[in-house]
Amino acid sequence: MDFTPDDTQGEIAALAARVLAKSEQPAEQWRALADAGLLALPLPADLGGDRLGVAEIAPVLTEVGRAAAAVPAYAVLALGVLPVETLGSPAQRAELLPPAAAGESLLTAALHEPSAPLTLVPGTTGVAADGAWEVTGVKTQVPYAAESARILTPVSLPGGVGVALVRPRARGLETVPAYTAGGTPEYTVRFDRVRIEEADLLRDPTPGHAVATVHRFALAGALALGDGLLAGALALTSRHVAGRTQFGRALAEFQAVAQQIADVYVASRTLHLAALSAVWRLAAGLDADAELDVAAYWLTEEAPSALAICHHLHGGVGVDRSYPLHRYSSAVKDLGRAVGGAAHRLGRLGERVAG
Repeated sequence: MDFTPDDTQGEIAALAARVLAKSEQPAEQWRALADAGLLALPLPADLGGDRLGVAEIAPVLTEVGRAAAAVPAYAVLALGVLPVETLGSPAQRAELLPPAAAGESLLTAALHEPSAPLTLVPGTTGVAADGAWEVTGVKTQVPYAAESARILTPVSLPGGVGVALVRPRARGLETVPAYTAGGTPEYTVRFDRVRIEEADLLRDPTPGHAVATVHRFALAGALALGDGLLAGALALTSRHVAGRTQFGRALAEFQAVAQQIADVYVASRTLHLAALSAVWRLAAGLDADAELDVAAYWLTEEAPSALAICHHLHGGVGVDRSYPLHRYSSAVKDLGRAVGGAAHRLGRLGERVAG
């Protein structure tokens, strides 16, 4: 296995880094990503895209994390564009993907339910009604739900679990704002007999395929974003301890500081390699579930403590809202919830190992 980025992936990462560095305003960064064509990478050629996949989207999300940019790249690309491109009908792709790639509309997914993160058997259910489905249930932790054109929503149906493309302003649907550490929009979404047409369901070649695919893209995107967040926080902290002096010496010269920054480096490099392995296997069409579980556990277990070390090494500067470190730590907290938390990830991994 050679995880070295190819020329295309390297150019994508460099381009994303350049456009994100031009501004610190999220709206301007989002527009720059769209104008550079980075949101259109997975689209087919007939829709103005480059026919690339998760291996090329991952570098974009990593650079978004490295810059701690408060843009909806994870929701749109990992939760929306990649699943719709993979599972959507020609009509669904033509309607939803070009506006998302142009930065004109958002897509997201509702993958969590109360006490059931990333559930494969949703408590949100649909019953047949006049040739369609009426969906009832509750979804939690849905990023950009009210702002999106569609919410990809796993629903338990009589024949299995389907993934529906739900309009956030559909009759019977309520979006309730929820708290996030980073302040990005997130909602609890309540369904009360929301009508879903057959044409609103993503393709499901075999039972459970669609929901599993959405989950894999969600995990892969979170890993790529988390990789960048931890790497960016490490770089920020390394510059601080190298340039800040106490008692006539740079902080980095003190043994205790060097040991702690080394711990952050180990956590960052391990997450980087685990994320690369998982994304590579997913892009290659191989079974990536175990690798995704391992990397997601490392993200949820080690990244928050690594960010705590970064704050500690910054001293008072680390808790100043005018300094960017809080953007990294807040995003890591929210991302940990997005993949279910450390206990959930460890449980999933244990179930997999136990068969």
